[in-house]
Amino acid sequence: MKIAIIGAGRWGQALAFAFGQKNEVVIASRTPRALPNFVTIEEALECEYLIITIPAQQIAQWLKTYYVYKNHKILVAAKGIDAKDGRFLIDIYKKYVPQNSLAFLSGPSFAAEVSKGLPTALVVNSYNKKLSKKFANAFPDFIKGYTSVDVVGAEVAGAYKNVIAIASGVCEGLGLGHNAAAALISRGLVEISRFGKHYGAKNKTFYGLSGAGDLFLTASSSMSRNYRVGLELAHGKVITEIVDELGEVAEGIGTAKALYSIAQKEDLYLPIAREVHEIINGKSPKQSMRDLLK
Repeated sequence: MKIAIIGAGRWGQALAFAFGQKNEVVIASRTPRALPNFVTIEEALECEYLIITIPAQQIAQWLKTYYVYKNHKILVAAKGIDAKDGRFLIDIYKKYVPQNSLAFLSGPSFAAEVSKGLPTALVVNSYNKKLSKKFANAFPDFIKGYTSVDVVGAEVAGAYKNVIAIASGVCEGLGLGHNAAAALISRGLVEISRFGKHYGAKNKTFYGLSGAGDLFLTASSSMSRNYRVGLELAHGKVITEIVDELGEVAEGIGTAKALYSIAQKEDLYLPIAREVHEIINGKSPKQSMRDLLK
């Protein structure tokens, strides 16, 4: 396959390395980068197979500005829910790309480890089984590939786990201990599956790689940007300062806002997501802990 990676951040570069083991890969972004096989966006869009890593909070504007469908087959390699209107990524992409031409990547995958060729297992989720198998077969030997048709479940799990990771970082930053962290993450998984069930997701998705696998990774390591956001919130920093210092997108911030809005509209019980949203907006992390214990 000839594949174009669109988005040249750390995750895009990691995927370029991984898929480049078996395939011809180019990489593109809006700003020029001194990277091997770097091309313009226009050149990238001439490829049939695209892997897009543009963050959830930016993708709607990017598609509107840059994208024209040319029978592309797209693997979406970002996770999140649009904070402005609560749309899942599939809802954003469907405006521009037929549903059968879309697949979504999920599972435990820190960019730094993928870039080193360290082993993991990932899931390609698509309503088009042939397409998901096509992308899964393009994985390098150090990635075990699985496929699934539960796009909604993968989307919910991939977006929500970043919010739980912020909460877990807060837990660590407050020095609450391993018992509290384990309780928080396990209840987080219950909250994710409850939210997913509301949208018709399959329960087994949340106990596999897309759900528990990715959640356990992201919510237990300072390699996670969202976990680091939680740590800094616990240490008393404001969100604008944290984002500036991070220098990267932490999807859990926008997703927490989206989940809070959805919970209000749909009357859903999402206590951890609610507290994360409120901490981001200035609530005392210690007060949030007391409120969750109630």
